Formats: sequence, C-alpha cells, structure tokens
Amino acid sequence: MAATVLVTGAYGFVGRNVSKQFAGAGWTVVGIGHGSWARAEWREWGISDWHTADITMDALLTYAGSPDVIVHCAGSGSVGFSLTHPQQDFERTVDTTVAVLEFVRLHAPQARVVYPSSAGVYGVAAKLPIVESAPLAPVSPYGVHKKISEEMCCSYAQYFGVSVAIVRLFSVYGIGLRKQLLWDACTKIHSGGNIFFGGGLESRDWLHVDDATSLLMTASEHASTACPIVNGGAGLGVSVRDLLSELFICFGRSNAPQFSGVSRSGDPLHYIADTSSLDCWGWQPKRPWREGVREYAEWFKKGAA
Repeated sequence: MAATVLVTGAYGFVGRNVSKQFAGAGWTVVGIGHGSWARAEWREWGISDWHTADITMDALLTYAGSPDVIVHCAGSGSVGFSLTHPQQDFERTVDTTVAVLEFVRLHAPQARVVYPSSAGVYGVAAKLPIVESAPLAPVSPYGVHKKISEEMCCSYAQYFGVSVAIVRLFSVYGIGLRKQLLWDACTKIHSGGNIFFGGGLESRDWLHVDDATSLLMTASEHASTACPIVNGGAGLGVSVRDLLSELFICFGRSNAPQFSGVSRSGDPLHYIADTSSLDCWGWQPKRPWREGVREYAEWFKKGAA
C-alpha cells in the first residue's frame, strides 16, 4: 500500500509542486486548502483527493485521514500582505501551523511534519552566508509569524514527541509563479519598462521549485523529535542586476536595467544560504539559476502574460 502525504495549501505554487514530487515517487497525495480548480487539473498535479477548506482541526479530522507525512505549505506567502493585513497573516501562518501540530499530537502521532519556513526569519543578516544558528531578527510581520510557527514546531517536537523538520526556503522560483521579482520584472520588460526598485546590488539565493520540492521530500525523511532546521537555498548569491540583465537578454532588449535607488519596505539587502546542513543530508540542487531564469522567461513569453 502506497504511503500517504497530506499537503496543506496544495493549490499554491510550492504546494502543487510538492504534490507532484511526492506523486511521482509513488505516494498517495491528499490536498487541502483554498483554491478553485477542476478535478482534472488537480489530478494533473498528482493529487488523489482535493478538499477546499480552511486548515483547522475540524477540517483535518474530516479530510486528513492517517497520513505518513504532512507537508504544511498553507500560510501567507507575501511580505506585502503581512504589512497590510497583519492579523490575517498571523491566522494563515501561525494558527494553521498549530492546527496541524495539534492534529498530529492527538490523532496522527505516526505522521512526520515538514514545515516550509522562510529565510525571512533572519531579517538583516550580519554575516553571509547565513547559517541556521544565526540570530533571528525578522523585519516584517511575515518573518515574525514564520518565526513563531517555527517555535511552535520545535515546542511540539520537544514536549509532545512530534517528528518535525523545518526548511527555511530562500527565493523559490519557477514556471507557474505569477508574483514576486521574476514575474514583476517580466511584466515590466514585456511592456517596455526598464526602471526597477533598489540599487541593483541586492542579492538573493535562488532555488528552482524542482529543487525546493526535492528538498522538502528529503526533509520528510529527516523529520524527528530533534526538529532539524536547514536552509533551503543553493548557496549562491545572485545580484538583482545580474538577474535582470539575464532577463533583458531573454527578451531581446539591447539596453540595460536601471534602478530607482528606492528599496521596498521589509526587504533586506542580501540573502545567501549556508548549505552545509544540506551537504550532511547528501542533498544538492540541480538547476542552475541562469537555466531556470531562461526557462521562466520563455514560459512568460508564450502567453503567461
């Protein structure tokens, strides 16, 4: 009998790709969360059963069954949203995490929990690359709520024997993501714009979604009451200028990107992951960032806009 994984937030970008990753490995995938999509579509992503519901104890009791693994992808995914809707951001991120942990404690003690957190918990890093033991000083409600959720995961692991693994994802991207820097940049370049926020020297650690989902599956094998925490990155900082210059080439633009010098609120200048812990797990990313960016640009040009 195939093992079962419950993916909360399976309609979202990471959630649906996680579902496909597990299904491809022979798992039965149950999805729960918000999102209106046809049966044929969620089946294409490897989901055997999809349930539209808030992530609450009642919903989990009704739909979760007895999963072997829970990948808790539900929650807020936007710094901007957390700044304009802090209470809703807290409810989406913290409340849903506690519901999953309490469900496992009371009704599914066999389940291993994987929590995709965020590099946003670090805030402004004093030293690069960022190690998991670095101080956590988030600079947005989004990061604060992820930090609280991590603390709840560690608490349930320590006091109630729940097996958990936390992956602090850095800048996950890939085909299908219709928000954040790549989407916004492609939209602007497509319409002829060339002026962008910041100074261009800001750097991010880009992780292709295929690598991110592979890492989350690996994390499910390492979940334990020790609650291991790892960075989900490639260990390579790419400047915004270099990334946008690559996109300009993809769109056949002969000019160069220009920058306003105005930074976005809640966005630290640099994020680069120390990936030593991933080396210990025997895991490495496979998708080079330039290849992934070109793939994304081609997808955009073929009609994503």
